[in-house]
Amino acid sequence: MEELQIKVEKAHPIDFGRGIIRLDPSTLLSLQLSPGDIVQIEGKRTTAAKVWRADRQDWGQGIARIDGYTRQNAGVGIGERVTIRKVEATPAEKVLLAPPEGVVMEFGENTGAIIKHNILKRPLLKEDIVPIVSSMGQTTPGSQAIPLIAIETQPEEGVLIITDTTDIQLQEKPVIGYEDATRGIAYEDIGGLRDEIQRVREMIELPLKHHELFQRLNIEPPKGVILYGPPGTGKTLIAKAVANESRAHFLYIAGPEIMGKFYGESEERLRRIFEEADENTPSIIFIDEIDSIAPKRENATGEVERRVVAQLLTLMDGMDERKEVVVIGATNRVDSIDPALRRPGRFDREIEIGVPDSDDRLEILQIHTRGMPLSEEIDENYFRYLAEYTQAFVGADMLALVQEASMRALRRILPDINLDEEKIPEEVLEKLVVTAQDFEDALKEVEPSAMREVLVEIPSVGWDDVGGLEEAEQELREAVEWPLKWPEKIEKMGVKPPTGILLYGPPGTGKTLLAQAVANEANANFISIKGPQIFSKYVGESEKAIRETFKKARQVAPCIIFFDEIDSISSTRQGGSDEGGRVTEQVVNQLLTEMDGLESLNEVVVIAATNRPDLIDPALLRSGRFDRLVMVTPTTHEGRINIFNIHTRNMPLDTDVNISDLAGMTDGYVGADIEAVCREAAMLALRENFENEKVSFRHFTQAFEKVKPTVNEDMIDFYNRLSQKLKGGTRKAESSSYTGYI
Repeated sequence: MEELQIKVEKAHPIDFGRGIIRLDPSTLLSLQLSPGDIVQIEGKRTTAAKVWRADRQDWGQGIARIDGYTRQNAGVGIGERVTIRKVEATPAEKVLLAPPEGVVMEFGENTGAIIKHNILKRPLLKEDIVPIVSSMGQTTPGSQAIPLIAIETQPEEGVLIITDTTDIQLQEKPVIGYEDATRGIAYEDIGGLRDEIQRVREMIELPLKHHELFQRLNIEPPKGVILYGPPGTGKTLIAKAVANESRAHFLYIAGPEIMGKFYGESEERLRRIFEEADENTPSIIFIDEIDSIAPKRENATGEVERRVVAQLLTLMDGMDERKEVVVIGATNRVDSIDPALRRPGRFDREIEIGVPDSDDRLEILQIHTRGMPLSEEIDENYFRYLAEYTQAFVGADMLALVQEASMRALRRILPDINLDEEKIPEEVLEKLVVTAQDFEDALKEVEPSAMREVLVEIPSVGWDDVGGLEEAEQELREAVEWPLKWPEKIEKMGVKPPTGILLYGPPGTGKTLLAQAVANEANANFISIKGPQIFSKYVGESEKAIRETFKKARQVAPCIIFFDEIDSISSTRQGGSDEGGRVTEQVVNQLLTEMDGLESLNEVVVIAATNRPDLIDPALLRSGRFDRLVMVTPTTHEGRINIFNIHTRNMPLDTDVNISDLAGMTDGYVGADIEAVCREAAMLALRENFENEKVSFRHFTQAFEKVKPTVNEDMIDFYNRLSQKLKGGTRKAESSSYTGYI
């Protein structure tokens, strides 16, 4: 009989608990398999699964995707090889299922029927773990499935399949000897983070499982790994999953809990944990919030913290003889940890667990909605839409979103529930379905935690709301939308996208409106900085505010940082002796290094708006910082027609109102002036007669007497001269007039 050895990889979230194996077309061909066939999987143990076709990205990779329960039934881990062969399954006459130790079950009248429906057409062998993915009862932590053991089957040997005629029997008494069945967190419970999990596995699983590889290379295996990143990204989850999948003894230290009030007590607790790890190898010691017990010693105020750091250093150094102990530290303040801990030989690697992208968010959503009763309208396309519109959401935020949507569904059926009843009727429970509207409402409630301090609600302004600024709009689309939406196109041309765009022009022309529209249309995170709010009375705080803003933007990329009235924080550095002058200089210097320093701004675009570009430091206006200088000028006759159409589209106009005539009467009026004219005309119509239902031409002519144009010829002449000066002349000016400013 044909058989094949193949490498095991983790299953997709949607395949969790379904007892299927995904194989690519070449494997199907070599074993003469079709989707729906049954294969026997042989590792340290033998189990069976139903064949499904692999996704296109897995074709030709020589891998089989099976979930954690099937891996457990086969006695293999991710990356190990199994032998698979086609088998004919025998219909099972009887299967007795029982929960493992640690899972308490109470079976009701219909439980047998529900379980049978859940596992119909599923292949299994005697002593297999059969997960029931359902919202019917108690699940094990993190797994969203109830594991049951097939302790008796008829017939007893071979691969069986559950059919309509199979007699499913249930035993409430837990069965002993299957402690591993109540598995904790598996890799299937972590959405996204593929590269991070792979690196953590290389660093931790390999030394614990195959120490001989490092002996062969004659090198010491890694002793420690620091996982760092924003809160809620999954650092603790990864550590628990690695410990669970590698079957290692897991010791969890919540940073502050080891601190004792007596002299030497904290160090003693730390020593005891390392001794316990020694006695139960292979072991993983996980220190959560490691910055709380190992801060920089020069900054530590108490003697206890210094001694704990010294003790941790000594224990990490004494790990040479601890061949199968790995220490994982997790923190969201990696720069606060004592540098002596961060050298090779102690914590050898630092792995960033970043904010998930849209594909990762889709996986996280699928994981958290497993077994949840969803309405028919919620399919993969809807989840993909949700994933696109939840930028900057970390794993914990996605869980909060799912929970909030569930609570909204629950609130809907609360009036139908009699809370005094012991048991809620089945027909009421069946009404409990989570709809797309529940998710939409939940989105308004849940904020992304990675952006909480700087989150700005992007106004729903699109390009349709911007009139008469076609040239500036096109420039912004090229500089912002193209690199964020189609980065591969820009890369293919062999160029780097612009870092910054400066919008300048007379007041009221629509600079801020353009920035809002591009942020909305590019579907990017938006951080708005109002110039003067950066300044602080404390030394160094203003520069820190700039640093933190850019750091946050890098974490939640793609992101747009918008500086309104940038001239207020980046005026020309004249070496002023007063305190205010020095602060402005330092802020400009910080801005220069952030925009064009050693740390690159991947998928971060800076947009600034000003009506005084002549006051901005020339060093900011060179290529590599603000690459594009876009002048937003008073618009043409056609542009004013567009603006009038935008501001009057919801206004009931009389038949005598001609938009073209109005545009002809508003030479020198900018967008803000035209908006004011439309508003004033509507108010005049109501003032004349409160029952008025139409705005007439005379109301507009009266409004012109009240609202005067912002721009005059002198102002236009000033900006035209400024535009000529800034066009390509900045470099010359920098080399002569502004020597020493860069």
